[in-house]
Amino acid sequence: MRKSRAVGRFFMLAAVCVVLVGVGVAAVMHYYPVRHVGIINRYAEQHGLEPELVFAVIHAESRFNTNSVSVSGASGLMQIMESTAYWLAPQIGMYGFSYGQIFDPEINIRLGTYYLSTLIARYGNVDVALAAYNAGGGNVDSWLADYQYSLDGQTLHHIPFPETRYYVRRVAENKERYTMILRAREIFLPIGRRLRGIVR
Repeated sequence: MRKSRAVGRFFMLAAVCVVLVGVGVAAVMHYYPVRHVGIINRYAEQHGLEPELVFAVIHAESRFNTNSVSVSGASGLMQIMESTAYWLAPQIGMYGFSYGQIFDPEINIRLGTYYLSTLIARYGNVDVALAAYNAGGGNVDSWLADYQYSLDGQTLHHIPFPETRYYVRRVAENKERYTMILRAREIFLPIGRRLRGIVR
C-alpha cells in the first residue's frame, strides 16, 4: 500500500513538473510564436535552410503578422518588396503570381525562403546574406568591396547601417531561441497530447 502511494506521488510530482515546464515554454512561445510549422519545414528543406533560421527571420521581419506592411512597402510574413516578388516568382514556377497573394503565408514563405537561399548561395555567409536581405544586395556588394567594412571581400567586420547591423544580430539571437523552443516543442507536444488523453 505504501509503495503504491509512493509511486502515485512520484507520478503526480512528475506531472506537475511537466505542467510547470510546459507553462514556461508556453510563455516563451507567446513572444516567440511557432506558426506555419509545416509550411516552414517544407520550404526550408526544399531550399536547404534550417527551419530555425526561417522562424528567426520571420520573427525579425513581421513577428508572424501575415498582414504586415513596412513603410517601404515590403509585405507579409517575410516582408518581400513587390519588385523582388515579381522577380522571384517565375524562378520557382509561379507564373500567375499577383502581388496581392503576398499575404498568403504559403506563398510568402515559399518566395522568402527561396530568396534567402539564393542570397546565402551568392555570398556564402549567412550573416552577409541576412545583411543583403535587409539592406539589399547593392549595398552589401559595395560594403564587401570597401576595406573599411570588409578585409577579405567575403565577410563584413562592420555594417555601416545601424538598422541592418541590429537586424543581423537580432536574427542570430532569434535563431538561438527558436532552436531551443522547437526542441522543447518536440519533447512536450507529445507529452501534452498523452496527458490530454489521460484526462479525457
